[in-house]
Amino acid sequence: MKNRGRIVAFFLIVLIFAGTIGTTVTGITKDINLGLDLQGGFEVLYEVSPVDEGQKISRTSLESTVEILNDRVNRLGISEASIDIEGEDRIRVQLAGVEDQTEARELLSTTAQLSFRDVNDHELLNGNDVKENSAKQDFDPNSNQPIVTLKLKDADKFGEVTSKIKDMNDPETPYEDNLLVIWMDYKKGDSFREEYTKEDPKYVSAPRVTETLNTKDVMISGNFTVESAQQLANVINSGSLPVHMEEKYSTSVGAQFGEQALNKTIFSGFIGVGLIFLFMIFVYRFPGLIASINLTIYIYLILLVFELMNGVLTLPGIAALILGVGMAVDANVITFERIKEELRSGKSLIASFKAGTKNSLSTILDANITTLIAASVLFIFGTSSVKGFATMLIVSILVSFLTAVFGTRLLLSLWIKTKFLKKRPGWFGVKKAEIQDIKDKSEVEPTVFNRTPNIVGHRKKFFWISAIMVIIGSASLVMFKLNPGVDFTSGSRIEILAENSISMEEIEQDFSKLGIEAKSIVSSGENGEMAVARFDKVLEKDKIAEVKAYFVDKYDHEPSVSVVSPIVGEELVKNAAFAVAVASVFMIIYVTIRFEFFFAITAIIALLHDAFFMVAIFSITQIEFDITIVAAILTIVGYSINDTIVTFDRIRENIRKRKKIKTFKELAEVVNRSLVQTFTRSINTTLTTLIAVLAFLFLGAESISGFAVALTFGLIAGTYSSLFLASQLWLIWRGKMLKKKPVDFRKKKRVQGPQV
Repeated sequence: MKNRGRIVAFFLIVLIFAGTIGTTVTGITKDINLGLDLQGGFEVLYEVSPVDEGQKISRTSLESTVEILNDRVNRLGISEASIDIEGEDRIRVQLAGVEDQTEARELLSTTAQLSFRDVNDHELLNGNDVKENSAKQDFDPNSNQPIVTLKLKDADKFGEVTSKIKDMNDPETPYEDNLLVIWMDYKKGDSFREEYTKEDPKYVSAPRVTETLNTKDVMISGNFTVESAQQLANVINSGSLPVHMEEKYSTSVGAQFGEQALNKTIFSGFIGVGLIFLFMIFVYRFPGLIASINLTIYIYLILLVFELMNGVLTLPGIAALILGVGMAVDANVITFERIKEELRSGKSLIASFKAGTKNSLSTILDANITTLIAASVLFIFGTSSVKGFATMLIVSILVSFLTAVFGTRLLLSLWIKTKFLKKRPGWFGVKKAEIQDIKDKSEVEPTVFNRTPNIVGHRKKFFWISAIMVIIGSASLVMFKLNPGVDFTSGSRIEILAENSISMEEIEQDFSKLGIEAKSIVSSGENGEMAVARFDKVLEKDKIAEVKAYFVDKYDHEPSVSVVSPIVGEELVKNAAFAVAVASVFMIIYVTIRFEFFFAITAIIALLHDAFFMVAIFSITQIEFDITIVAAILTIVGYSINDTIVTFDRIRENIRKRKKIKTFKELAEVVNRSLVQTFTRSINTTLTTLIAVLAFLFLGAESISGFAVALTFGLIAGTYSSLFLASQLWLIWRGKMLKKKPVDFRKKKRVQGPQV
């Protein structure tokens, strides 16, 4: 009766979650803010400088600038803009879902220093003389042309200005002198004399003044459209910025690119998660089904938490979510493998469940904390999209720990005592022939494919393999170097999308017509429907607007443009290297506290080996190396040490079971046994994570293909180093210390004698 109640409770819990997820997941996904790479938009990093000589950039002036920029984008109807102060003199603006990116860009970058001057460029009035929020778009009553009207604060002051202007007269000048020149963002060196002959002068308008005007109403005419007149009115109403802003980095994504990326990424995510579920059920049978249920709950909780955090979901963020699914499986795999070990030793299902869950807890905890360290460092030092990736990864780690450690164990515990499973070890992936008699107290030899391989005996071969890979990678880096994206150099990158295949020669001719020359143009997409052009120089915003207009007219798709200045590229490289160094230091500290210093050093050597291997692969293949690859490397840093810690934890556990270890051979036996015991877990975890990553690589968006390639090679390298490199290095290093007061893992202090 009691067991029947447990089963009822199980189905009740599952039905409650199924009902909750089914009725709320659509609303949650709709409420999540999408990044510009998933719905189009642009991001700009501005460097702030003083307007006047002697002015200093203070926190107050930066905050005032952010307020004005927020007001401007609100006037565009954008309610979810992200405008943040970075450092002492930078402001980052992210606008997703903007229909007219050129208009928004102009609105943001305009300092809006309104001034009224005479033809000799002497300032007579400025923006402080204009009544707040008085500017509006209107029509000239005589010509019916769009104009901008505004109100001044002091009619008498305007009368004095117009009186002075109407009396100005110099017969030697080739223009009328009684003009009131209206400027927006007049800069030192600008001159009406030079601008008046140009077809598109810098000043807004220059109306003729023939009489004194004692009025507060001013009409600004010019070559306006309704939209440009409204934009000028918005700029005037938002007020002038207290600083100048210069673009240091920008990226814009066309709406079609964002929609395509979102659809492909979601599709590949569904396929990846579905294959992981099938793999878990096939390998672990009934526990695999329980794990699949919990993984579904895990994904739902991730989306819910992210929505409550008001986070912005980007392509790397979705990648982190699916990658998190693969890593969440690891906690389940560790537990299930432990339960299978206990079952093979002859213990009952209940005893195996208790022992397996207890023994796996510390391993899961250590592995999650070390990965969390890497994700936290990435969050602190990453840029906007990478920071979004790190945020999702941190949330994934925390939620996966809760669902895997508590959720899976809770649901599995409701079935453990039932008669249905008691005599069915096959439902846990254990054959009856593998189960040892409980009375037999001898150690069960761990096997891989029914064999106990001597992994440690081949350590020199593995060292040679690693050495050869390092030599080849170093040679490639020296000869071929990397193929850095604009994130790490400087210049511009333009992605052009069409319905059908694009001719690269035709694109080259198009750029020639636009007066710019690309360093390289390559075809991309499944059918060559995308062209990616790289430029050595930073394109000006006017040229970017021209390029966008040209290709929108030709292909009916707005191209995506990224622009990076040399300063930003250098900072990205420094931040990436610094992040790896900081993560390594914190990992060494944690592993030293939890294990010992020798374990920490060998773990760091292994993860540096994996990071170098990933960089070398990009040098050999010449795949473009951008900021998302740095995110992948740091992810693998966390994943690699996660894998290594699981192996080290088993070595520590097996050492504690021994009373004394006197020789190198005995220590080698312990290490080999530990490696064989964790071999299946390492392979299964890597396979499940690879399933998700390969789904992205073959089915996902083009923009994260490099990210997926990096993770694929990184996962392989991480598994190799944890099984065949890190533990072997520790064995050699620690084996030489047997006669030098080694650490007693049981007592956690120095002891005399040969005991390990």
